[in-house]
Amino acid sequence: MLLKKTLLLIALLAPWLFASAHDYQAGELHIEHPWSREMPPVAPTAAVYFVVHNKGSQADRLLGAQTPVAGKAEFHEHLHADGLMKMQQVQTVDIPAGGEVRFAPMAYHVMLFDLKRQLQDGERFPLTLTFEKAGAVQVGVTVQKEPQADDAAHQH
Repeated sequence: MLLKKTLLLIALLAPWLFASAHDYQAGELHIEHPWSREMPPVAPTAAVYFVVHNKGSQADRLLGAQTPVAGKAEFHEHLHADGLMKMQQVQTVDIPAGGEVRFAPMAYHVMLFDLKRQLQDGERFPLTLTFEKAGAVQVGVTVQKEPQADDAAHQH
């Protein structure tokens, strides 16, 4: 029993022990490479990007996000309206069964407001994503100067 508890603890802490751990699993959901772009010191906000893959046969819904590095986290999306690009807040994000949702520049993203400080390239911070069915999932967000090659390939 102690061995099982120890292995569970190691599994829960593994994302923080290995800086290269960028993927997270929560039931049928797979959260791929959470990252945020390094922002200038005067920037009042930051954004977080990732991909949620739903490998299950039931849809789920992303209900909220929290992080200790910001006073507030909201879901936003970019829309093309009347030839203009517009950003708007959304309350929830549906994750279709057998599908995926990309949080990427110029798409869905998590906006962080009331930042305690701007994070620098190479730093990591925790972000808790709350899903309707999968529950709360804590991921580690990597701060980068620019998107990595694999991130750019995921953008549309």
